[in-house]
Amino acid sequence: MKAGIHPKYETTTFTCACGNTFEEKSTRTNLRLDLCNVCHPFYTGEQRIVDTAGQVERFTKKVERAASNDGSVSKRQQRINLRATQLADEKRRQEEAAAAARAAQKERARVSAENRAALAAQQAEAKESAEASADAIESEAAAVDAEAVSVTEE
Repeated sequence: MKAGIHPKYETTTFTCACGNTFEEKSTRTNLRLDLCNVCHPFYTGEQRIVDTAGQVERFTKKVERAASNDGSVSKRQQRINLRATQLADEKRRQEEAAAAARAAQKERARVSAENRAALAAQQAEAKESAEASADAIESEAAAVDAEAVSVTEE
């Protein structure tokens, strides 16, 4: 071992909060303890709360505050509720957008069907007018032929 770098290891008096004292070896002198083998609940068998730094009091105050809230909501619960409403609003907006898209698609289908019907009507009208002009041309040709036949007979 190197000399001069290690702490002194000497007999130390340990004093418990219950008043019990005992001696052991340590690098520190006169140590104070919260619990020892005389007062520790594991060794004594009695049930008691060991409170270091007021944790039990803080917990009981928190429980009392929560019980006496009278309907007021904690900050955490407010954040949770806000997030839930934001998610619900976003879902509602998405559903509205989907409904609008479906309505637009139905409108496009209706306009397309109307256009097809109008085109079919125009085609039928054009066919009828073509047939009518063909009939008119045939009747005119027949009249010219009849006139030509009558002129040749004269």
